[in-house]
Amino acid sequence: MRNTFFLAITMVVMAACGTKKAAEEAKDLNTNIITLTDAQYKNAALVVGKIGQQSMSTILRVNGKIDVPPQNMVSISVPLGGYLKTTKLLPGQHVSKGEVIAVMEDQQYIQLQQDYLTAKAKISYLENEYQRQKELNASKASSDKVYQLAESDYKIQKVLITALAEKLQLAGINVLKINETTISRSVNIYSPINGYVSKVNVNIGKYVSPTDVLFELINPTDIHLALKVYEKDVDKLFIGQNLIAYTNNQPERKHECEVLLIGKDLSSERNTDVHCHFEDYDKSLIPGTYMNAEIKVTNAKVYALPEDAIVRFGNKQYVFTQVAEKQFQMLEIQTGEANNGVIEVKNGDALATKNIVQKGAYTLLMSLKNKSEE
Repeated sequence: MRNTFFLAITMVVMAACGTKKAAEEAKDLNTNIITLTDAQYKNAALVVGKIGQQSMSTILRVNGKIDVPPQNMVSISVPLGGYLKTTKLLPGQHVSKGEVIAVMEDQQYIQLQQDYLTAKAKISYLENEYQRQKELNASKASSDKVYQLAESDYKIQKVLITALAEKLQLAGINVLKINETTISRSVNIYSPINGYVSKVNVNIGKYVSPTDVLFELINPTDIHLALKVYEKDVDKLFIGQNLIAYTNNQPERKHECEVLLIGKDLSSERNTDVHCHFEDYDKSLIPGTYMNAEIKVTNAKVYALPEDAIVRFGNKQYVFTQVAEKQFQMLEIQTGEANNGVIEVKNGDALATKNIVQKGAYTLLMSLKNKSEE
């Protein structure tokens, strides 16, 4: 009997709570409509109109890092190998085109010069012998075989001299400056560009093979910005599009750039590289530095309203639609991008036929809140 009594009381309390909750919900449902008096309507100075469509320029924010094109990065190696005799290079050091950046030495340089000078000295004898056999063969004083052998030896020697000269040039030895008294065991390595040293991979006395990279040089005057752009945003970009970039350390310092190249393939993260050219070279921008970029893009036409038409309440956004001459209803909306005092309304198609309060929406919100508190 006692349990039945408590059960009955519980059911009565639950029913009462349910009724109260329903009443509160009904009250909340009704509080989204506000009816103004004549005086309120006059003082509110409301402006009512239809929602419109327009093209909006929005800001696409991406990031990336400063990069150097392959043609501005140089790896210095020695085609014939050798021992590093001297160098003064340090990472970050500036170098000028044509400057001696290292001296290599090896006995093979001596041997190569010896072979060239020996072959060059022998060519005079072979040329004379060829001419002599040619004259003798013309008068039938010597056989064709002897003449052809002399011709072959002469041409083979010319080929040998040309090949050795090219090897010397490849090693960095000027064939015009060597003779039997100027053979050198060392060669100079010259900088092919103006720039700075990014890597030093050797030390004095170390032997390097032709495949080893001694130094890496960078010409920073043509650095570019490599941005990561996701698949959904790639179609918003085009070659020649302008943007601004800035570093995390100096966000107030803007650098103007232009889209130079848009990647044609996507990575596993569904993004592609977009390469941008800096309008003005800034020596403070170092390759590898991470940067942020802002790109102004134009979307297709979207439904949009002035900022004054949209109000915030309870972490949501609303507009007021006119349901009668002096009666207005508050409706929730989903907003998108904002630009130049206009905000995109994503569910704007549902409002296309309604009259919306374009100005004075906050006055209606205040009146509605005061009404709900009464």
